[in-house]
Amino acid sequence: MDKIVYTKICEDIASISPYVRFVGVINELGALVAYKRRDDLEPLLDTENTKYQFSHIAIKTDLESFFDKNLGEIEFVWEERKKVQIISFAIGKLRIWVSIDKKVIRSEMLRIIDSCLPIVKKFGN
Repeated sequence: MDKIVYTKICEDIASISPYVRFVGVINELGALVAYKRRDDLEPLLDTENTKYQFSHIAIKTDLESFFDKNLGEIEFVWEERKKVQIISFAIGKLRIWVSIDKKVIRSEMLRIIDSCLPIVKKFGN
């Protein structure tokens, strides 16, 4: 896959809901290779903390792969934080990281997740 494909993934996921704040594609080294941010928002993380967050995702992805044989590969992870909700999806060694407004109700979160899964699966093949 290339930058054009990564950008398309970000655009497709960002268009699912007006509550999507940010979509990023992170490679196995923790580098952000494409992203889409909602225009009307200030980022919650500064540049340095963003790098740390994505490095953490890369390390965690590598560690989680040890359990793939027994538990199966990760399809998605949903985190609820005080200021934002985050879902991440795996496409091989890549992670699609999506932040969503905190105020979103669970049924909308489930709709967003269900809408993301076919996009991720399409690009994962």
